[in-house]
Amino acid sequence: MSFDEEWSAARATASASVGMRLNQAPADPGGGSGSDLDLNQDHIGAVGSDAYKLHTRLQTDGKHAATATAEAAGALTKEGFASGAALLEVNSLWESQVKTLVAACANISNGLNYSLSSHAKDEEQLHADFTASAIDKYLK
Repeated sequence: MSFDEEWSAARATASASVGMRLNQAPADPGGGSGSDLDLNQDHIGAVGSDAYKLHTRLQTDGKHAATATAEAAGALTKEGFASGAALLEVNSLWESQVKTLVAACANISNGLNYSLSSHAKDEEQLHADFTASAIDKYLK
C-alpha cells in the first residue's frame, strides 16, 4: 500500500470517527453540566506535578553518562579511532535533546501552574462581580 493510499484510509477512518462522535453529541451543547469549561484542578495539578518531577529527574538522570562518554571518546580519539569524534557528537546531540526535554517539562509545569492560578483569580473576580451585581439589584 502506498503512502497516499494509507493516508487516505487514515483520513477516512478519522472522519468517520468524528462523524460518529458528533452524531452522538448530547442535545444540550453544554453537555448538561451547566458550564462551558470544566476544569478539574486536581487532574491539572497532578499533570503539572508529574511534569515537574520529570523535569527534575531529567536534569540529573539525563546527564549521568556524560563524564564516562567524554572519557571514552577521548580514549578512542587518542588511539586514533574516528569513532571517538562520533561518540562526542552523539553525546553533544544527546545533551541538546535532554535540554530540550527539560525545557518542555518546565513549560508544561509552569503553564499548568499559571492556568490554575489564573483560573482561580478569574473565578474569584466573577464571584465578586456577581455578588456586587446582586447587591446592586436589591439596592435599586
